[in-house]
Amino acid sequence: MRVSIFFLVLSLTSFPALAEIRLNFGVYASDKPTTMLKKFKPILRDLQQTMTRELGEPVSIKIQVSSSYEKGIQAIASGKVDFARLGPASYVSVTTLDPAVRLMATESNKGSKRFNGVICASASSQIQSVSELKGKRFAFGNEQSTIGRYLSQQYLLQHGIKAADLGYFEYLGRHDRVGYAIAVGKFDAGALKESTYKKLLKKGVALRPIATFENVTKPWVARSGLSERIFSTLRRALLEYKNPEGLKALGKDGFVVGSHEDYLPIIAAVRNNPEFFK
Repeated sequence: MRVSIFFLVLSLTSFPALAEIRLNFGVYASDKPTTMLKKFKPILRDLQQTMTRELGEPVSIKIQVSSSYEKGIQAIASGKVDFARLGPASYVSVTTLDPAVRLMATESNKGSKRFNGVICASASSQIQSVSELKGKRFAFGNEQSTIGRYLSQQYLLQHGIKAADLGYFEYLGRHDRVGYAIAVGKFDAGALKESTYKKLLKKGVALRPIATFENVTKPWVARSGLSERIFSTLRRALLEYKNPEGLKALGKDGFVVGSHEDYLPIIAAVRNNPEFFK
């Protein structure tokens, strides 16, 4: 029986019973849940220590990993978690559900707010460009994914490929699943984030890029109603975060000030997505 929901809470402190300020951090499993935990544990521990020092009270942070984008979106929109790291399209969905959700910071990718998505084929494939994908099998990621759906479908549409032109397509849920499925020949091509593509290459997964497209780096947001004292302390801790260990695990080099305007291209991609299916 397939388990449709994965919920995991990990304590990041050795003294939760003493904590006067308890925060829940939310993220969804865009990669394997174990990978997500390894990625966020170092930075959350550091944030916890920084906030304890600056607020003068013990702070504990627990991490909640949701199995689906939808569950992760609902967790922050409903206030079940106090702050969260989202993908750009999920940020658009959250602000639609609750416009009072507040953007704290945006991840920095070598000083930029941009990074790439990749459309890949297997290393042995004869496909050289997306124009050759008519009649082919295509793997998308999650139906709520910025790269795995919205931007990759926008890119295909801009290059003359609609859903009806594909021989078959499926949403596989996670970026790593897309890469593995392409490599073993279940699909002719698919979309995944560049960092996952590079990790798979290091593991010997036989992939080759046929196109790249630009995305906005991921936002960290706070639920509506979070106290200004905690919000400002947490936001400052993110923007000043420099620990190499935590940044290496996260795969970024820091945080920068973000704005809702940074995500206007994503809003447009989501709004125009029905065109891909006409």
